Amino acid sequence: MPLNLYNTLSRKVEPLNPADPGRVTFYSCGPTVYDDAHIGNFRSFLAADVLRRWIESPLCELAGDRRPASDRAQGRKVVQVMNITDVGHMTDDAEGGEQGEDRMMVAGRRFAEAKKAGKLPADAEIDPADPYAIAEFYAGRFREDARMLGLRVALEADADPTLMPRATANVSGMIAMVARLVDMGCAYVRGEPGSRVVYFDVQRFASYGRLSGNTLEDLRGGAGGRVADEHQAQKKHPADFLLWKEDPRHIMKWDSPWGPGYPGWHIECSVMSLDRLVTGGLQRVLTSPWSAVEIDLHSGGEDNIFPHHECERAQSCAITGGQRFSRHWFHARFLLVEGEKMSKSKGNFFTARDLFAKGHEPAAVRLELIKTHYRANANFTEQGLKDSARMVERWRKVADTGDASTQAGERPEAFLRDFASAMNEDLNIAGAIGAVNGWINSISEPTRADAEAMRLIDGVLGVLGLARAAAQHTEIGVFVGVEPSPEIEALLAQRRDAKKAKDFARADAIRNELAAKGLAIKDVAGGKVEVSRV
Repeated sequence: MPLNLYNTLSRKVEPLNPADPGRVTFYSCGPTVYDDAHIGNFRSFLAADVLRRWIESPLCELAGDRRPASDRAQGRKVVQVMNITDVGHMTDDAEGGEQGEDRMMVAGRRFAEAKKAGKLPADAEIDPADPYAIAEFYAGRFREDARMLGLRVALEADADPTLMPRATANVSGMIAMVARLVDMGCAYVRGEPGSRVVYFDVQRFASYGRLSGNTLEDLRGGAGGRVADEHQAQKKHPADFLLWKEDPRHIMKWDSPWGPGYPGWHIECSVMSLDRLVTGGLQRVLTSPWSAVEIDLHSGGEDNIFPHHECERAQSCAITGGQRFSRHWFHARFLLVEGEKMSKSKGNFFTARDLFAKGHEPAAVRLELIKTHYRANANFTEQGLKDSARMVERWRKVADTGDASTQAGERPEAFLRDFASAMNEDLNIAGAIGAVNGWINSISEPTRADAEAMRLIDGVLGVLGLARAAAQHTEIGVFVGVEPSPEIEALLAQRRDAKKAKDFARADAIRNELAAKGLAIKDVAGGKVEVSRV
């Protein structure tokens, strides 16, 4: 069965059918780098990464792939681009982008307050008044986190930075695209010099709203309340959206035919995707209109569907003459933490590096973020993270023990078919992981063929090759992939005292108590105890 995937545009599960089955083009909406990306952001990025890895796997089949069997057995190439938004857009981007505060000003103020309080990150040697320095700082931290979690696009971008383009490096392309839209009559300019605004005319794109399920009539009443009344009077339709705003006061601004200002949020993704993924780049698209060029895949979080992706599709189709812009639209749902929306005030707001600092392995964090179906709200929990860590250890043992085995063994074809069948069913990740664990339960002694199979499926899941957690030493314990805690340390001390008193029954009871918490202990040199996941 070929890969069937839910398409937000058609609202149904349908075969993924790229223009060239051997080379799939994929654009993923990336982070806005005015703060560290949190685990909810990474849930979306990792869902796209799993999809990309599955498409590249030789186990994956695509509809219409008529390449020779030898070529299909080698997998296929996915060219994935993820943008870095380092333009200081306004805090009301989702509501129109014409009011609120510059995001980089917010970040600068936060940095200045942290500097005054002596709480700046150890690696932060930047001027809070320099938005470019702030963006560079957070972009670097994002790339570090992304590599730690195994995002292939981030790993590849080290050698090819064009795969993670920066918005500030593409403003000239945005100006050129806006100018072309104005020339075509799909966009218009309002206001006097000093306060000019360029809007996209949504009435020039008949299917505006198709991606999100909105209609122009629904949006007529102030775009669903998204846009302030002061900005509505000069629009042809309330849903018309910002392409460029002249604003000499804006902290990050560029010269344009409509005065010094900044681009709208939506235009950047159209420019960067067309420029990197379409043959001939943006220049070809702008000079050869109505070419109906498309990319194969476009991903983001469900909060990107409207207005961001709806507007991006409209302006891109206006330029190219198509109706989809992307053949398939892929969106991951939100992440909850312990059943609640993430909130700093509730103490359940985490970045990836927060979890790494607590001693959690990147492999466990990645697995916990990908193991729920992308179209269901995921619930990130401390217990789930522990369960994921144990699962990773079981998988590692198959790979490591199998590699050392003297038995060649036979490739587990039935298991691989079950895994592929689940993944082809709209990325049924829970079913795929269930197939992995069921197969592992059936193995008594892993063979080299088992190890190879484990690595083959890990090419999709992407956990075994990630950095293992460094050991954390305390006075009594060596914690490996486990965060030290006073409770565990107290039990270790009680066990030590029981052994000194030759109360071995009590010492064994403490070992069992720790095992019930999912922890394994082992006495090591120096009189310490190593603590790891079972």
